[in-house]
Amino acid sequence: MTAMRAAGTRILALAFLSAVAGTGLAGCASIDDALFGGGTEEAAQPPANVAPEAQAAPAPGTPVPPPAPVVTGEMAPAPVAAAAPPPAPVGPSVSPVAIEGGANTGTVVGNTVQSLRSQLQNLDTKIAGDAQHAAELRNQAAQAVASYQQATAHISGRLGVGTTRGNPELIGEWNAAQATLDSLSANINALSTLATEVSNDSSMAHNEGDTIQATFNVSGAVDEDHRQLSVLADETSQTIIRVDRLMSEVRRALQRQTAYVADERGNLSRLANAIKAGDYSSPMLGGARAGVPARQAAAASMPTADAIAAGAPIVTIKFARAHVAYDRVLYAALSHALAAQPHASFSVVGVAPTSGTADAAQNNAQAVMHSMTEMGVPATRMAASSSTDPAIAASEVRVYVR
Repeated sequence: MTAMRAAGTRILALAFLSAVAGTGLAGCASIDDALFGGGTEEAAQPPANVAPEAQAAPAPGTPVPPPAPVVTGEMAPAPVAAAAPPPAPVGPSVSPVAIEGGANTGTVVGNTVQSLRSQLQNLDTKIAGDAQHAAELRNQAAQAVASYQQATAHISGRLGVGTTRGNPELIGEWNAAQATLDSLSANINALSTLATEVSNDSSMAHNEGDTIQATFNVSGAVDEDHRQLSVLADETSQTIIRVDRLMSEVRRALQRQTAYVADERGNLSRLANAIKAGDYSSPMLGGARAGVPARQAAAASMPTADAIAAGAPIVTIKFARAHVAYDRVLYAALSHALAAQPHASFSVVGVAPTSGTADAAQNNAQAVMHSMTEMGVPATRMAASSSTDPAIAASEVRVYVR
């Protein structure tokens, strides 16, 4: 029995040694060194008066000493945080409507039903394509935002601990972040165009519904004509629901991205000044005074839609002091105007309190036009001019929709 217990103990010991060897303790000279600390050769020999079985099998209940810790001259590298996975792509938010076919009854109303059905099928195909385009733009924007946030977060981290002034590495990352933000501006322009397309689709769908209801009152129809008209009316109602939902989603996406890019333009400007300084200690960041949010630094006002329609400026920027930060309010005003009129053009007017300050007003107008160009407004859709207004105390730039 003692021999069997000793043999079983040897088997367990061998299994334990195999498990330890499998954990990758390859830095030691042998498994014995890993377990017992690599003592001298004499210390590793069992006492002469102890039987091999007793040496291999400790008494029942005796705890087995844990392996000695392995000490090396280098610390294990800290785990590297994995990059955030790219956002999962999304598909179209609306699905096509199944349009039921029907035979032509040969009546005048039957011919009209056939024409209306063909128009609805074409419109349904157009809406499905617009929904797919909206999903693609949303996925592109999500990728761009993820890349932009990663770039600016790295820049902010380097600036937070301090770095050299005008660090070329950070300048390169800043340029990449700006290029990514520019791609978001292009995405906004595409969304604005898509919003116009979807708005036209919605108008066509509503007109289709009105035409179907009017066709019910046309004389000379058979019962099959009215049955097909009823089915077509239901399908048109479903189409209207889908296209109106798509239009709402596109407009919300346009507003969200517009506000985001407007905010980040100001953040990029502050990052640029911080990179020049090598940290965040610069008293002037992005043209705004320290402690004053950029949205408050610009003395600007935006009128209501009714005022814009009456010819009021969409934004008035007051240059009552140096370094006026107006990017956010300017971008918000432009986005608001383009959402209502995607193909709008703009007049940028530098207004001086007296003729003697006309040059400063013109320079301010040129600076505003340059900002508008960076925000994605084509130069062909802008015109600059100047005027005087003795009622004002400091130069202003007024932007109008024309």
